[in-house]
Amino acid sequence: MRRKDRALSTEAALQIIDACPFATLSLIDGEGMPYGVPITIVREGSAVYFHSALEGRKIDGLRKNSHVSLSCVEKAENSQTDYTVYYTSAILKGRAEEITEEEEKLYALELLCRRHTPQLMKTFSSYAQRFLRVTGVWKITVESVSGKGNSKPE
Repeated sequence: MRRKDRALSTEAALQIIDACPFATLSLIDGEGMPYGVPITIVREGSAVYFHSALEGRKIDGLRKNSHVSLSCVEKAENSQTDYTVYYTSAILKGRAEEITEEEEKLYALELLCRRHTPQLMKTFSSYAQRFLRVTGVWKITVESVSGKGNSKPE
């Protein structure tokens, strides 16, 4: 990281990952080209989960090369008085693996839903059972994480 003065602690970076509304997953697609796509995530310990379709460009790439990066931006605000942006962001690197065991898929989907749609948890079980066979679930094992921020002066 070039701007060491903006580096955040690992704990702060993990908090950004936990708070960001979405993340951008970067990978190499099945044809060897860079590919980035926004996804919703949830983190538990050193694992980050996301759901997907069962096929497509993202899935082809993940099956061919499991190395991924996640970019998470918790906040970004353009300064009104200077040429800068006030932000907090985190970058995570890891390896993605498809979850195929039904119990673990359901667990990860429940974590995702608890984070992103907690108001709908009463109907989670019936919904998840209906769509489990057509929903992909992936787990990223975190290998490194870093955070960076530029705080607004008070």
